Amino acid sequence: MAEKLRMAARVFVYGTLKRGEPNHHWLTKKENGQARFLGRGKTETKFPLVVGTRYNIPFLLARPGEGNHIEGEVYEVDETMLSKLDILEDYPDYYDREQQTILMEQNETIQCWLYLIRNFPDKMLAKELLISYHNTPERPYNENYLDSCPEDLAMEK
Repeated sequence: MAEKLRMAARVFVYGTLKRGEPNHHWLTKKENGQARFLGRGKTETKFPLVVGTRYNIPFLLARPGEGNHIEGEVYEVDETMLSKLDILEDYPDYYDREQQTILMEQNETIQCWLYLIRNFPDKMLAKELLISYHNTPERPYNENYLDSCPEDLAMEK
C-alpha cells in the first residue's frame, strides 16, 4: 500500500507559477518535491499586482487594501517543494512570504502562503494594477529572472 505523502503547506500562486505560465514547471518537477493542485481562488484582501523590472516579473506588493482581489491557484506542497519555491522567490531576501486568506471557487476560505514584495519604491504603485497575471508578447517574462535582485525595483522607470 502506498504511503500517503505529508503535505506541509498550501501556497497561493498568482504569477509565473500558474498553469500555462513560464515557471509552472517548478511545481511539476519531481525532484522539487510534491505539489497537488487544489483549485482556483482569489485573495480575500486586495493587493496591488504589477509587472515590473526589465524582466517583466509579476510582483504582489505588500499594500493590503489597495489594488484588487488577486486571482490565482492554490497548491498543497510538501516541505521539499516549499523550500524550492523559497529558492525561486529568493525568500526572504527579495520576496517575503506570509499567510493570507484565499476564497476558493467553491466559496470556502482557506489559509495559504503567498509571496510578496515588502520593500519597493512608491512609483511601483503607479503601474497598471492587475487582477490576474498572464505572460504576454507585449510584456514577455524574461527567463533571466534569476539575475533579478531587489535593486532592480529601485531602477524601475
